[in-house]
Amino acid sequence: MKKLLKANEKIVGVDIGGTKMLATVYNRDFEVLGTCRKKSKGKAAKQGSTEGRIVTVLRAALEEAGNPKIHGIGVGSPGPLDPNTGVIIDTPNLGWKDFPLADMLANEFGVPVVVDNDVNVGTYGEWCFGDISDCRNVVGIFPGTGIGGGIIVDGKMVHGFSGAAGEVGHMTVALDGPYCGCGKRGCLEAVASRIAIAKEIAALAAREDAPYILENCGTDLANIRSGIIAKAIKAGESMVEGVVRQAAYYIGMATGNLINILSPEAVVFGGGLVEAMPELFMEEINRGVADHAMPFLRKNVRILPAKLGDNAGVLGAAQLIAERLHPEK
Repeated sequence: MKKLLKANEKIVGVDIGGTKMLATVYNRDFEVLGTCRKKSKGKAAKQGSTEGRIVTVLRAALEEAGNPKIHGIGVGSPGPLDPNTGVIIDTPNLGWKDFPLADMLANEFGVPVVVDNDVNVGTYGEWCFGDISDCRNVVGIFPGTGIGGGIIVDGKMVHGFSGAAGEVGHMTVALDGPYCGCGKRGCLEAVASRIAIAKEIAALAAREDAPYILENCGTDLANIRSGIIAKAIKAGESMVEGVVRQAAYYIGMATGNLINILSPEAVVFGGGLVEAMPELFMEEINRGVADHAMPFLRKNVRILPAKLGDNAGVLGAAQLIAERLHPEK
């Protein structure tokens, strides 16, 4: 990547997720000067407003960096949102509706702020700083609590007419399938997100078909996280593995459809599920792509797990604000 920032400029990248908030202060070379990570949920997170917690995380990262003067803040937030205004349209999990996040942070810190969808900035981070920086056409798919997507065409993030393009989690992949949180049946998110996987695994545990899960987390969906699912599979719970494989295959099916439509050079997969079980997920995703993408369109497409983990979002957000500060470069 080009060095966009001036020698003395510092910026902050912020990633607001359903389970954690992360802020990192960078210099012009994107070296980490300070960082802070806090949970979005739990007892500590219930104290104060969501926006108040974001300010706290930002200030803690700045303090660790020695409280330097900063020149801009980039934010990745769950959507839907308007990337032009930085207004969060409706994010029930965080309690926001028509919330002017960019303006709030700009007023609090006195610097320009850019806000985009969290998976958009995660995909952008992987594109700018990961293993796919040589590509011009990229799709990012991040299975987690839900399933988000980011699309880069000819080196530019695609927002579409609404500003919210990339909702791959709401592709219909299972006619008459389970209800999704959006109200439709059979969305990819309804059959392949961590919540969807956890529901099936909880049912197995309740029937005593998943003894490792039952012993370690019962049937509480909140406790059936990516790491414990991976441990259950490693412990030999074949039915749990079957649930995960089916979910990953659905993601591969959706990926095949996206390859047919967009013809990307690379598709990158991030999120906690993929990080916890990369080999299993990539095996089933590749099988789904082979079954559903046209051979000519899938030829030479790179299908790979994300490289940057939690840092993808903060790096992508920081890159966006660097580009906003110096668009001429």
